[in-house]
Parts: sequence; structure tokens; C-alpha cells
Amino acid sequence: MSQPLVPTLRRRRASGGFTLIELMVVLVIIGVLAALIVPNVLDRADDARVTAARTDVNNLMQSLKLYRLDNQRYPTAEQGLQALVAKPTASPVPPNWKPYLEKLPNDPWGRPYQFVNPGVKGEVDVFSFGADGQAGGEGKDSDVGSWQ
Repeated sequence: MSQPLVPTLRRRRASGGFTLIELMVVLVIIGVLAALIVPNVLDRADDARVTAARTDVNNLMQSLKLYRLDNQRYPTAEQGLQALVAKPTASPVPPNWKPYLEKLPNDPWGRPYQFVNPGVKGEVDVFSFGADGQAGGEGKDSDVGSWQ
């Protein structure tokens, strides 16, 4: 009886785990896949932030146009985008003001949107400085504005 148990134990030991080479091959494959996929996923996050900023800018511009229809002018640079949330007290006080937004959004990078009246690229400009928080830039650092 002891004779048949010996080959069975040897088979169990031989097939019981992975070799170091097999583990290394699997780790190299996972590393190569991660190197190919991770940069694409990170770029998608940047693209999503730019798209969200464009959507916010368009919504702010629509609210500013409604403000202008009701009050015959855009808010002044001093009144800023806050005029869409709370009635301005600075002159000129809008005669037909109503709330145009519940609250002002921040850009996807956590900073307030910029408002310029008179605008540089349009009658008024609303924009975000992008990921770097500074004027200009390229790629994810480029400005996202109402003129685009």
C-alpha cells in the first residue's frame, strides 16, 4: 500500500503551484497592459473636465443672455457673475432682476469662472483658465471660453 501513495504525493507537489518564471511572465503582461491603458484613461479624465467646463460656460452664457433680455444690459464687470445669483446693489441696479442660477459653479479644476465685460472676444466673455489656472496654455492647460 505504501508504494501507490508515493507517486500520488509527487504529482501533487509538482502541480501544486506556479513557477517563478510563470509568475514573472504574468507580471510582465500586466505591466505592459497597464502601460498601454493608464495613459488613455488619464487623458479621458482631462477630456471630461474640458467638456464639463464647456457645458458650464454655455449655461452661464445662456443665463447672461436671459439677464440681458430682462434688464437691457449685461452685468457690469464689477457686478460679475454673482449678478446671476443675487440682485446687484452696485449701479446700475437691474430693474427686472430675478434669480437666473441657484448658485455659481466652479470650473472642474475648482476655481471660479472668469467674466469680462466688455469682452475681448465677444460682447462679454465667460471662461476658465483650464488646468493650469493661468491665461493661455495648450492641451488640458488651454483656456475654455464662450468664444469657442
